Amino acid sequence: QVQLVESGGGLVQPGGSLRLSCIVSGSGFRVNDLGWYRQVPGKQRELVAVISRTDNTNLAPSVAGRFTVSRDNAKNMVYLQMTNSKPEDTAVYYCYAKIHWNGVSYENNYWGQGTQVTVSS
Repeated sequence: QVQLVESGGGLVQPGGSLRLSCIVSGSGFRVNDLGWYRQVPGKQRELVAVISRTDNTNLAPSVAGRFTVSRDNAKNMVYLQMTNSKPEDTAVYYCYAKIHWNGVSYENNYWGQGTQVTVSS
């Protein structure tokens, strides 16, 4: 069984910083890609940032230069450092993991429950 748990969401002022964390718990698998998506009511969930096991990163143009994604493979954790936050960054942020179970040839995608980030003065 895999569980993803996010933490670090909350209220931040425009221009401020916030750090999101996510831990992937369970056993019998290897964690490949990790990342963050976000969603606002009435809109589709969108990619924010993804990081491979070898630390290759891909960030959405809207956050590139402001957000940084990193991971700790030993702890199965992924982080999103948000800086110079904007009101349009307000959303529920979801942690994402691409899991390769031992003994099978395919991967499965898993999601956290989401954490609210609100950028407002």
